[in-house]
Amino acid sequence: MAKMHVKAGDQVEVLSGEDVGKRGKVLEAHPKKHTVRVDGVNIQKKHSRPTRTNPQGGVIESAGPIDASKVGLVCPSCRKPSRLGRERSADGEVVRVCKRCSKAID
Repeated sequence: MAKMHVKAGDQVEVLSGEDVGKRGKVLEAHPKKHTVRVDGVNIQKKHSRPTRTNPQGGVIESAGPIDASKVGLVCPSCRKPSRLGRERSADGEVVRVCKRCSKAID
């Protein structure tokens, strides 16, 4: 199983599809399915009945999963979606590095 380039909490931009250009935070990452759920992207509506926990019922909107290849990680320093590489730091940890500006992401 390959590693994904994004993880939960990252700021990403949608590169293709219906929501192209939207930016949001990764809510969940599913490496086995190679999908991510991004806040405000691929909004799906679900109708729910009134229950004790939700006495009003109604339509609930939530973010659906999209393929991880359709999002690009936004670099905190250059503020653009970019590819990333992996390098070892001085203490031996693997650090994600922006390919545009060569600065560490994390």
